[in-house]
Amino acid sequence: MSKRVLEYLVENYTHESGVRELDKTIAKIARVIARKVATGEIYNKKLSEKDLENILGAPKYMKDKYQGNEFAGVVTGLAWTAVGGEILFVETSLSKGKGNLTLTGNLGDVMKESAVIALEYIKSHSDILDLPPGIFENWNVHIHVPEGAIPKDGPSAGVTMATSIASAMTQRKVKEHLAMTGEITLRGRVLPVGGIKEKILAAKRADIREIILSEENRKDINEINEIYIKGLKFHYVRNVMQVFENALLQDRVDKPVNIA
Repeated sequence: MSKRVLEYLVENYTHESGVRELDKTIAKIARVIARKVATGEIYNKKLSEKDLENILGAPKYMKDKYQGNEFAGVVTGLAWTAVGGEILFVETSLSKGKGNLTLTGNLGDVMKESAVIALEYIKSHSDILDLPPGIFENWNVHIHVPEGAIPKDGPSAGVTMATSIASAMTQRKVKEHLAMTGEITLRGRVLPVGGIKEKILAAKRADIREIILSEENRKDINEINEIYIKGLKFHYVRNVMQVFENALLQDRVDKPVNIA
């Protein structure tokens, strides 16, 4: 089994944290090959991706992919779950209204609190972002995290939500192939979060090239084997404004919403 075929097996038939699942999958392949040998059936001694699909069926896991930055308010975050790291997308849209905040996507209480904190921080720093007067009174904010059938919770999406809101309100693009994770406070501090190694693996699968983390997570990166972080650039921040400096471009999206 070549290195590429093994990588294909890991990416498409096992979760990155599922060592036991990987063992079972390889054992199934071995049994199928053993049966072919015993019956004299001809088989490909150099397994290909097509051979794996013939033995195991269609891929079980589809890799999450970075989705671009052509829309304002769409930001890529990194999350940790019971089965490993995952990427998540936070979307913010604005509509004319009375300043209401709507949260959707099957969010838990802690994640909802993160969204409220993110919005309140931006309200108190609207002058730095050069937001037009009355934006919070005349525009509704809708924050959505896709895949609503999957429950989501935890504080690590705080920086992602803040960046998503800031991008939507300024109509500025987010840097390409960038993801982030970190809890935020009302004062704008970015706090460290857990599951860093698993989140990095998820980022690499999704073609992420730069990651924003709390300065206090630097020690976690220093403890990770170089092979896992090769090709990634890390931005360590202490506050939300540093997140915006690293994440938001000066360029606005095509056909920006006229917010006045």
